[in-house]
Amino acid sequence: MARTTWEYVTTPLLIHRETAILNTWGTDGWELVHVANGPEGGMVAFLKRPVESEETA
Repeated sequence: MARTTWEYVTTPLLIHRETAILNTWGTDGWELVHVANGPEGGMVAFLKRPVESEETA
């Protein structure tokens, strides 16, 4: 069975724009993994998506 390789990204979530931000990332194949308080306040979203192998690209 093939292992899935993931890539990750973090992005700030702006107040009152959270849904639009997450929908934009979701359209590009990113899945929300976690939301946490950012180091300077505000919220940060952690997202992942599978890396396409050369065989499927």
